[in-house]
Amino acid sequence: MNRCLHITVRGRVQGVSFRFHTQKQAIKLNIRGFVRNLAEGDVEIVACGEPGALQQLVAWCHSGPTPARVSAVIVNPNPHHGGEFLNGFEIR
Repeated sequence: MNRCLHITVRGRVQGVSFRFHTQKQAIKLNIRGFVRNLAEGDVEIVACGEPGALQQLVAWCHSGPTPARVSAVIVNPNPHHGGEFLNGFEIR
């Protein structure tokens, strides 16, 4: 059964290819959704997929790509995006 999560990643996560690497991880894990930078300097992720795959993505978010310095990962259920992403994972 697919679930959707809203993930906010804080720290030094912009300007370090975090969105690009998140997209690569999501595609590898067959997760649908999007990633985007927020004005405050955080990265926002909406991810929909199998619970095990989502857990792997969240675990990856705690470190991110090598130049990133993650200080916090905030995860909340996001039932509002259940069917919105039928094809792929995009960078916004």
